[in-house]
Amino acid sequence: MPNEISYSRKLGPLTPFVGEWEGDAGVDLSYHNKDDWTTETTYFEKACFKPIPVQENGQQVLWGLHYSMTAWRHGEEAMDPFHDEVGFLLWDKAHGEVMRSVVFGRGIAILAGSSAGPHDKVLRFDAKPGAAHYGILQNKYLLERAEICDFKSDFTVNDDGTLGYTSDLLLKLAATGAEMHHTDRNTLHRVKRFHPGAEHG
Repeated sequence: MPNEISYSRKLGPLTPFVGEWEGDAGVDLSYHNKDDWTTETTYFEKACFKPIPVQENGQQVLWGLHYSMTAWRHGEEAMDPFHDEVGFLLWDKAHGEVMRSVVFGRGIAILAGSSAGPHDKVLRFDAKPGAAHYGILQNKYLLERAEICDFKSDFTVNDDGTLGYTSDLLLKLAATGAEMHHTDRNTLHRVKRFHPGAEHG
């Protein structure tokens, strides 16, 4: 299948992500402002990664995936999700970089990135507020109450074919005056495969 091989190579380290995934071992550690406590929430999650058309910024060429991740607290799978995000994972082969452009439903937008090779199994995405290239924006209410000081996340392609991730938001909480790490982690299992070049939108 020469077309698949050619397309997959252009996706670089993002190639194994293509498809639909589910994970039932999610753990969210976060501060609950209403109750003034920090606690862990376990969750079920669905994720989807679909190739997009090649993006050209002058001399820069980006190949990538449109993705979405939605999570439900255990026991609430038939109710509204407690977390929803959409974005793009992008691969810049010439400059050896991966990028994660993500918008969270809470009014947060992040462009994170780092260096990566075409066959890397662990991809890291870092961002800081105020950075000129990989930065963070959040709505006024959240900025005043839970200011994001740092964002780090990674995806790991495991040998058994699963996809693991961690996410860490360093927050400065107005309610306590202290900093805390809001973390999420899960392991996803692919539930649907499709040709890497079959969908572009």
